[in-house]
Amino acid sequence: MQPEPESITIKLQEQIDALQAKVSMLENSRKDQLSIAIVSGDLDKIMAAMIISLAAATMDTKVKLFFSFWALSALRSKNIRGKGKNFISRMFGIMLPRGKNRLKLSTMNMAGAGPLMIKHLMKKQGVLCIDQMFKDAGELGIEIVVCEMSMNLMGFKKEEMMDYPHLSYAGAVTFVCDANESSMQLFI
Repeated sequence: MQPEPESITIKLQEQIDALQAKVSMLENSRKDQLSIAIVSGDLDKIMAAMIISLAAATMDTKVKLFFSFWALSALRSKNIRGKGKNFISRMFGIMLPRGKNRLKLSTMNMAGAGPLMIKHLMKKQGVLCIDQMFKDAGELGIEIVVCEMSMNLMGFKKEEMMDYPHLSYAGAVTFVCDANESSMQLFI
């Protein structure tokens, strides 16, 4: 005996309604938020993250940046050195760039000429410099979270980090929670 077409239609409609409810729940569980994990310490990649962040923030999207591993170099203050470090931490401090203006390009660094060339082209074409990007990010409320584990591994101290109005320190779990709530997630 075959089921009647009307009962099949009712069952299909119930399944469609259940799926629509699940989709709606998923859509409503995400915030209009962009979460970016930044692990690269390359100038071009930091700039890409900042450009995307600024674009999102100007569209009233909440932005949270999680700086980890080599990306921490971009956040280091050029004037402050942490005191009381062990040998390995001092070596990281010496070998890694001190601040966003001393970062290398991921390709075509050309012994330091590459960053100078790209900065010159940016200025010539009216593109914001990296300092202005960070300043505007602060004014737009973009949050920067420094990975505590990476900071500890590399021997960086909080007093070595740049002055930024929305700077905090947390672990990877915090980023994962933020990213889980975000409608957009990126990894750079």
